[in-house]
Amino acid sequence: MTHRTAEDAVRACYSTWSTSYYDDYYGEGAAYPPVHRDLLRRILAPRKGGTLLDAGCGPASFLRDVTDLGFDLYGFDLTPEMVTAARQVLGERGVPAERIWQGSVLDEAAYSAPGGWPQTFDAAVCVGVLPHIPEGEEGTVFANLRGAVRPGGLAVVEARNELFSLFTLNRYSRDFFMDRLIDRGGVLSRAPGEERGALEGALDGLEAMFRTDLPPVRRGEDGQPGYDEVLSRTHNPLELAPRFARAGFADVRVMFYHFHCLPPMLGEAVPQAFRAASLALEENPEDWRGHFMASAFMLVGRRE
Repeated sequence: MTHRTAEDAVRACYSTWSTSYYDDYYGEGAAYPPVHRDLLRRILAPRKGGTLLDAGCGPASFLRDVTDLGFDLYGFDLTPEMVTAARQVLGERGVPAERIWQGSVLDEAAYSAPGGWPQTFDAAVCVGVLPHIPEGEEGTVFANLRGAVRPGGLAVVEARNELFSLFTLNRYSRDFFMDRLIDRGGVLSRAPGEERGALEGALDGLEAMFRTDLPPVRRGEDGQPGYDEVLSRTHNPLELAPRFARAGFADVRVMFYHFHCLPPMLGEAVPQAFRAASLALEENPEDWRGHFMASAFMLVGRRE
């Protein structure tokens, strides 16, 4: 899939989401508290202001909630409807419309504010975007983020955690076991003839152990594709963090969020206990268990 094909599908997916996205993920009716917003605030607050760029800002989902941190706010998004919503929301908070524009995180030029100022930012964040980037293009995003922040500036990029699938026991686990961990063709090719049938049966039995009906596929609205119907990849933090460092970022930290105290399917039976124990885990975003029990993570680094 080319990045243009992926972007066309993502743009269509989000085009009908501009008015409800914030409520779905940040509002009082959200399925889970916006712990990612709180984590980002903790990361940014010590910088005590400056200029902040949100690459893939959506309807100002994050920017609207950091107007109190003293930053001059800027952002761009791929989807025109999201740009319109962001300008309206931030305009009510005194942010000029020209500080929000349309652009792609894969386009270096998109990271420059219209009018040419500021040329670089004190901090840049990129949240909810990397899952929609075709494989092999992550380096372009990292390079663009590096170019967008001044030397010593902070960059934060978020990704969905591939290793979480080792804990979920659902269709994501099936895909990770069968497509990433196990070389089915290689194992079968090395099996003696008398064991090949038994091995194929064992592998089929392994697949049957996972709840491949879960989680439900997220569909779109008004004939547009939904989140699970467009490119929405996960990333391995053990692989992605070194790539981020090689892109020119120092002091790289991996910070996990959206912890699950139990495999998600068990949470339906004990929703209150599940929620309370999961939120308690959010207190330490660098808990090693986040590699497996958190569905997302952030890479935090300083431009060298």
